[in-house]
Amino acid sequence: MDFSLPPELTAYLAELDSFIAREIKPLQSDDDNERFFDHRREWARTDFDNDGLPRHEWEALLREAKNRADRAGHLRYALPKRYGGRDGTNLGMAVIREHFASQGLGLHNDLQNEHSIVGNFPVVIMLDNYGTDAQKEQLIEASITGKARISFGLTEPNHGSDATHMETRAVRETRNGVAGWRIDGEKMWTTGMHVATHCATFVRTSGKDGDATGITCFLVPTQTPGVKIEEYMWTFNMPTDHPRVSFTNVFVPDDALFGPVDRGLALAQCFVHENRIRQAASSLGAAVYCIEESVRYARERKPFGKPLADNQAIQWPLVELATQAEMLRLLIRKTASEMDGLSRDAIEKTLSDKVSMCNYWANRLCCEAADQAMQVHGGMGYSRHKAFEHIYRHHRRYRITEGSEEIQKRKIAAFLFGFIGPRKVKAG
Repeated sequence: MDFSLPPELTAYLAELDSFIAREIKPLQSDDDNERFFDHRREWARTDFDNDGLPRHEWEALLREAKNRADRAGHLRYALPKRYGGRDGTNLGMAVIREHFASQGLGLHNDLQNEHSIVGNFPVVIMLDNYGTDAQKEQLIEASITGKARISFGLTEPNHGSDATHMETRAVRETRNGVAGWRIDGEKMWTTGMHVATHCATFVRTSGKDGDATGITCFLVPTQTPGVKIEEYMWTFNMPTDHPRVSFTNVFVPDDALFGPVDRGLALAQCFVHENRIRQAASSLGAAVYCIEESVRYARERKPFGKPLADNQAIQWPLVELATQAEMLRLLIRKTASEMDGLSRDAIEKTLSDKVSMCNYWANRLCCEAADQAMQVHGGMGYSRHKAFEHIYRHHRRYRITEGSEEIQKRKIAAFLFGFIGPRKVKAG
């Protein structure tokens, strides 16, 4: 069994590092752009007098980095070649994401905004799988280049992890001779609505609460009358672009349908495993950064006349974290590699538990590593002059979003005890 990475992947990491050194780091150094990454980062990024939204200068800088990466042929790595990508693999994305995050904060990769010079495009995959020809033509290339932005309206104020009890409704209606739908309800954590051109809005169109069927998705233009941003939710890690949005007597024509009527949850699930394994890799990389920085500091710092690293009280917590990181890396790469040989349906049926293991444990490990790094670094670790508080505040969200720890554990338990998956006990 060969655990080495494919040579072409290690060569690509070197190519990416060279591009970062040549194009991205100089951009980060220009015009005091370091303010977005040093101790000033939260204030530099956040317009506290404008609902806590991201500052325009911050988002413009991220877009410029993406544009440079796109011109160099890196941004679309994971996309199909027909969209200018390289058909990048799940293994490749996992390795790249870990590699980037292990380098710490920087313009090359800042997951507070889901930003990276090697992009993750779940909406493009959704459009490719479920969009009409007109939707694909209008939105795929525009989504990649930033000319269009599709937010995701699934979660509701009264319903988080359980989308099947959503209260937002759509009913058939004809207005001014145009056949379509009227939408009424509310959505929560609708990230990116301040710049979104469309909201992929999930609604119940038939059935009863709790049914997995009867849910439909619509691509609702954000300027449609009746769509209103009610408030932006301020979060542990600012800035915020996560609003509560109301839909009141919103009318959309039939061509706003995104995917089949009553089968909309398939859209929400179509990229979930890819997202979760990539997030796991990013959290692992951030954990590795915290561990390595702590080791380096402990060897340099000399309280009471000897290196801090001589103390087992310092060594052992980092040993445990490093051991977990090594084991987790193997599981992430094994799982990602196996995903590359399976269809999405097969992944759901045979490998979904392993994806959940990787995701929930990596996010927890990252938080533990950031916390330990603060402890090792003492007062400086607690300050904003180190990245650990930012890493902790950001990655803490992933223990809730993208499937909470409890949801991930429930999936693992279902596989483990044979309620679903390969161990399922056949009735009768």
